[in-house]
Amino acid sequence: MTYYPPVSPYAAGFGGKCPRCGQGKLFDGFLKLGPACEICGLDYAKADSGDGPAVFVIFIVGFVAVALAFIARFVWFAPIGVALGLSIGFATFLILALLRPLKATMIALQYANKAEEGRVDE
Repeated sequence: MTYYPPVSPYAAGFGGKCPRCGQGKLFDGFLKLGPACEICGLDYAKADSGDGPAVFVIFIVGFVAVALAFIARFVWFAPIGVALGLSIGFATFLILALLRPLKATMIALQYANKAEEGRVDE
């Protein structure tokens, strides 16, 4: 059995790296996981972040986008169309910037905490 030194799940997640070795890439596309790590061979088939990253992104981006729209409208006195366009554009950018690292971090945290599917003891 090969020994792998502990990898910070946050460093691996925000870097999009393998949660076991911290070297191989986690994604095969923008949000599609690869089949396995090309460095250590960790199988990504069991990795499932579910809806967790999307929920966090919705909470973060929703707060920032609404705050930006209010600031643009009532502090800078921008027309409503400009405030809306600025808010939507920034929200789109923030969604694309946050979704991938949060998904990778969620998967790395699942690996670090040895999370499994729930079972009922009989």
